[in-house]
Amino acid sequence: MASASQPAANDPRRNRQAWSVLIVSTLAFTVCFMVWMMFGIIGIPIKKMLDLNSTQFGLLTAMPVLTGSLVRVPLGIWTDKFGGRIVMAVLLAITVPAIWMMGYATQYWHFLVIGLFVGLAGGAFSVGTPYVARWFPKSRQGMAMGVYGAGNSGAAVNKFVAPVILVAFGWQAVPHVYAAIMLGTLVLFWLFSHSDPAHLVPSNVRFSDQLKALKDPKVLKYCQYYSIVFGGYVALALWMVQYYVGEYGLDIRVAALLAACFSLPGGVLRAIGGVLSDKYGAHSVTWWVMWVSWICLFLLSYPQTDFTILTVDGPKTFHIGLNVYLFTALLAVLGVAWAFGKASVFKYISDDYGGNIGAISGIVGLAGGLGGFILPIMFGVLMDWTGIRSSAFMLMYGVVWVSLIWMYWTEVRRTDVMTGAEGVTASASR
Repeated sequence: MASASQPAANDPRRNRQAWSVLIVSTLAFTVCFMVWMMFGIIGIPIKKMLDLNSTQFGLLTAMPVLTGSLVRVPLGIWTDKFGGRIVMAVLLAITVPAIWMMGYATQYWHFLVIGLFVGLAGGAFSVGTPYVARWFPKSRQGMAMGVYGAGNSGAAVNKFVAPVILVAFGWQAVPHVYAAIMLGTLVLFWLFSHSDPAHLVPSNVRFSDQLKALKDPKVLKYCQYYSIVFGGYVALALWMVQYYVGEYGLDIRVAALLAACFSLPGGVLRAIGGVLSDKYGAHSVTWWVMWVSWICLFLLSYPQTDFTILTVDGPKTFHIGLNVYLFTALLAVLGVAWAFGKASVFKYISDDYGGNIGAISGIVGLAGGLGGFILPIMFGVLMDWTGIRSSAFMLMYGVVWVSLIWMYWTEVRRTDVMTGAEGVTASASR
């Protein structure tokens, strides 16, 4: 891989190709993510139309995430074997009919079934990550994967575009417009992307050989990290618009705009997370990400509360709860932290599994995607069970605890206090 990537630093033509691949792949991933998050907006009028409860709404929004997650491992492996250009182009092409058909769905099961096919777009991450990484030298792969991962900002683009289309033309117009955008993206991607046979994994490498990585404890740990920083990001990106509407009584357009304060930095700043991971190491960035997440989720978890205290002047009632401004600010900080965390997790992968990025990124991406599938359903179940909207953040707070404990015992605890920061780096590389 090093020999295949090295010319990118010396050959001007190859350098131009590398940046062309990165730009057009990031565009494709942004559009795919926008489509993947579509139910976060159109699901609200669909919920009202079909009279769905919170659990059913959670399942509705999560269905595309399921298939987008399950296909990540085979797509990552196929990218290693056949090349990212052809795999990405085929993936974009097969989603167009499903997106278009979504506008004609009328029953709950229609949305669930078609959503499974639309969700294939979410698999683009496992294609583009190894595809763009191999065009750059190892010292810049964190940056390249971070820039590509900024396509997560498609979740924010969806919140800007879909409400406008929805209010002007109805929710049915959204999938039709998105299908046309996806088709145009396919054409642009094919015209400006490139392929390099040197990036392919040798043909004697079998699927079963690559999937053996599931037995590696480090891979499982990275899966846990990613289930938070990516799975949690996807889940909250799907959940937040209806949360704002229900909790603060906002119009869907205002709710989508505020929810974008989480989605946009959570996508765009991933590139900065990649640069920071290259400079300071995956371990240091991830450790701080988990602690910032822990603090934000603790505060976001507290429900709107009224309590009465008996004072010398009689009973007095107090209210504790986040107003919409503090809530949005904390959510934005959480989005920034998770943007950095998504990049740092994949820096771990490029450091430890440079020759097998496709398969490993597919496995870790699968874990993150499954987190994005399971969490919205659990949000709905908790909402129906407790009646507390902030129970979604309570759940995420518990998940972050698991990662902090795991990270402490496997990385931080090994730090040599006499060597300080160098000890942390050494432990992270073990």
